[in-house]
Amino acid sequence: MRIMMIQPNYHSGGAEIAGNWPPSWVPYVGGALKAAGFDNIRFVDAMTDYIPDHVLREIIAKNQPDVVLATAITPMIYQSQKTLQMVKEVCPQAKTIMGGIHPTYMYNEVLHEAPWVDYIIRGEGEEITVNLLQAIANGTDTVERRHILGIAFLEEGKVVATAPQPSIADLDKLTPDWSLLDWQKYIYTPLNVRVAVPSYSRGCPFTCRFCSQWKFWRKYRSCNPKRFVDEIETLVNQHQVGFFILADEEPTINKPKFMALCQELIDRNLNVHWGINTRVTDILRDEQDLPFYRQAGLVHVSLGTEAAAQLKLNLFRKETTIEDNKRAVKLLKQNGILAEAQFIMGLENETPQTIEETYKMALDWNPDMVNWNMFTPWPFSELFEDLGDRVEVRDYSQYNFVTPIMKPEAMEREEVLKGVLRNYARFYLRKSIEYWFEKDTFKRKYLLGCLKAFAQTTLNQRFYNLKRVKYKGLSAKIELGFDESKILTREQIAQLKQERPELAADVNFTGNISACGAPNDLPEYVEGEDTPRIKI
Repeated sequence: MRIMMIQPNYHSGGAEIAGNWPPSWVPYVGGALKAAGFDNIRFVDAMTDYIPDHVLREIIAKNQPDVVLATAITPMIYQSQKTLQMVKEVCPQAKTIMGGIHPTYMYNEVLHEAPWVDYIIRGEGEEITVNLLQAIANGTDTVERRHILGIAFLEEGKVVATAPQPSIADLDKLTPDWSLLDWQKYIYTPLNVRVAVPSYSRGCPFTCRFCSQWKFWRKYRSCNPKRFVDEIETLVNQHQVGFFILADEEPTINKPKFMALCQELIDRNLNVHWGINTRVTDILRDEQDLPFYRQAGLVHVSLGTEAAAQLKLNLFRKETTIEDNKRAVKLLKQNGILAEAQFIMGLENETPQTIEETYKMALDWNPDMVNWNMFTPWPFSELFEDLGDRVEVRDYSQYNFVTPIMKPEAMEREEVLKGVLRNYARFYLRKSIEYWFEKDTFKRKYLLGCLKAFAQTTLNQRFYNLKRVKYKGLSAKIELGFDESKILTREQIAQLKQERPELAADVNFTGNISACGAPNDLPEYVEGEDTPRIKI
């Protein structure tokens, strides 16, 4: 059976400024398929290669796959649907399968908009995809599909969603096949080395209201540190990876296991650097251990600081304070680790003054880097439900962190974007001088590499999708690019909810959330033991 995996050709101007990121779903799902005996797998990265639709259509037609799998985060959903539509047009016999966080919750809407999608994978893809493809290979999928957990499909015009597949209990049994990727494409611009995004843990115990990752993964789990570093060693030795970023929501939750991971990296001396996303509270907790983390190669920490005002922190249920954020940045910098702060912009209470406040706070905290991300109310998040008919823009292609979705009460969306771009310009103009005086030679090289990436993507207008900013003399006009047919009035939203309630997100996908917290009294990690269960 010929299997094709496709990363749709979608771009937003967000994280891409640092380079080309390898799509991790491919080695993890593809590796599971190979372990199950499916050897004829081809991956097409239409995103990294900027493959236009007409060329992708030719590639699909030439290969004549029996099954095509595509992924979809929310802003990618329309391109993913279009990609699978092309598959049906040139290979009518092929089974089309879509996975990812957006169709996991929005399968009703996706299947109604794109009835050419044969199956949707809901949740973690490895086990579900193998089960589904085994049925397809046997020619029994239409008979057995109601008994295959974790999928959704159309049957006689009606959507059927089977019961959720249990979470993968033991991540050590995952069999990622990193050879499915063409590694020469995936370069991390700041260090000019190959980059990987492996998964050490899955899940998060914290319930930030704007996020849905904690719902998607359902329970927190992590790998055995030695087995995970085996994977890193494979990436370094076989694929010449020089930098990796953990795909995890928060890898430092279980401190003893994270310490064991760092020790394993130190012992093997792989000469690889890495970065993580984590919470401010974990950095404060680990103040004495930061030199150890740096010794293990950790050089970049992106902090979920999220908001300039404590009011916003409380709204997001962040459980941190402004002073916590400032101190965490200081601790990281003192230990030679690049500190990156995040601000969420564009809520309903945004004003020119609050935008300026984030800039002043960035100067006060003095992190090495700052991201100003536009508030993006995922259609399956708790905040989206609370906002209700105030979310007028339903054009998911713009739910990309660089486009203002919400209209503040006191500002136009275009004004928010102009204010954020001004913050970026002022902040990094200052940093363009400051970086040269960094005493740590490696960190100086890294920071100047980040500045290079920022400058390159500003000049080619990929950063923050600058192509939509049109200049006329000294004035600038911004075209946000919304599909006007997907901007709804409050009356239309109310009518849609009443007439088509089945199109809403299925937020009950999670069942009972099981989570693991990170108190100070976690038992010591012992190899071979499961992660202890902690009540929070």
